[in-house]
Amino acid sequence: MKVLPGEKPTLLHTKVSRRKLLGGAAAAAIVLVEAPFASAVQMAVTQAELTDPTKIPGVPPGQVGTRSAFEKPVKKPSDISSRTPLQDLFGTITPSDLHFERNHNGVPAIDPAKHELVIHGMVEKPIVLTLADLKRFPSVTRICFLECSGNFRSGSEKLSPQDICGLTSQSEWTGVMLSTIFRQVGVDPKATWFLAEGSDAAVMTRSIPVQKGWDDAMIVYAQNGEAIRPEQGYPFRLFLPGYEGNMSIKWLRRIEFSDAPYLTREETSKYTEPVKDGKIRYFSFDIDARSIITFPAYPAQVQKGWIEIRGIAWSGRGKVQRVEISTDAGKSWHSASLNGPVLDKAHTGFRYLWQWNGRETEIQSRVTDETGYRQPTYQELVTARGSKGGYHFNPITGWILKPDGRVLLSNG
Repeated sequence: MKVLPGEKPTLLHTKVSRRKLLGGAAAAAIVLVEAPFASAVQMAVTQAELTDPTKIPGVPPGQVGTRSAFEKPVKKPSDISSRTPLQDLFGTITPSDLHFERNHNGVPAIDPAKHELVIHGMVEKPIVLTLADLKRFPSVTRICFLECSGNFRSGSEKLSPQDICGLTSQSEWTGVMLSTIFRQVGVDPKATWFLAEGSDAAVMTRSIPVQKGWDDAMIVYAQNGEAIRPEQGYPFRLFLPGYEGNMSIKWLRRIEFSDAPYLTREETSKYTEPVKDGKIRYFSFDIDARSIITFPAYPAQVQKGWIEIRGIAWSGRGKVQRVEISTDAGKSWHSASLNGPVLDKAHTGFRYLWQWNGRETEIQSRVTDETGYRQPTYQELVTARGSKGGYHFNPITGWILKPDGRVLLSNG
């Protein structure tokens, strides 16, 4: 490798021999290496060197870690959201950069030193808090999922778990309990609702029961051990465990207390769902229990024999109590094993060992939470709602295994 101007020779500049260049019969790969005393340089590496890492110096330590070039999980973006690749994850914690996004008018750029949270309305002591102020309160950390209430897609057999319900992710969240802030400002006992308002261009606002604030709501400023990312509400956001995601207002800038809901645009014209007899249901806060098999699932291809069926289950009303698996399109059900710890309002992994005989069949999962609620079939939801989709749609998802090993989404 050529030494760049002003650069000192290192082992990285070792000449690649003619034998190495000709012996691999494969095209060279390009690897970025940060050389001492210089900016990043490029090095041509033959296939032989890729398969034998003992033949070439590796990349020295850097400032930020990276994934292997061979691992390429990505979110699927649209103009308003991007979906977590559930089928590519291991365990239940979503890497921060793969956490789903749902934005109403883009991600704002906010200077944390200038950002403030105003709390007023039916309180004894209105207050203005900065990020530094919030960090002075006792901190709390919990693992919990977040899910968009519109997290459902169907219609094609070539949809992956990411496509179907990739608008759910799970993180370790750190911040201050909202109840601590409530005590600080002295919430009027007659206040039953509060308005949460964001600093995005949509000025996203939702009405939230005060009781939720006293229960388990948080203002979070960290995610998975680092500062919360801009897409998730940097420098801090409201976090309402188990509630539909849009209520956990990002880029939080204002909380106002009242004795009635505010009936904002997002909770009247949006985030409502039809029910029977032409009625519309609104204030559907809790995320209903749901599960999905993430393997085998499209686009995987499997072989006849033993298969470990894996997936995740969750409920906004508490803990997962039981997950069942069917390998005959719902005719019979068998208990799956849950991967501990089973946490409150959290994704819970499950697994079921099954011997596939190679014949076409359909596999399904369904969850029951600690309230006794059991995940419904698609037809049960359609009958109850009078519609074939929309918000809070959480049907059992089935996967068809073809004799050639292909796995396709069942739309039955």
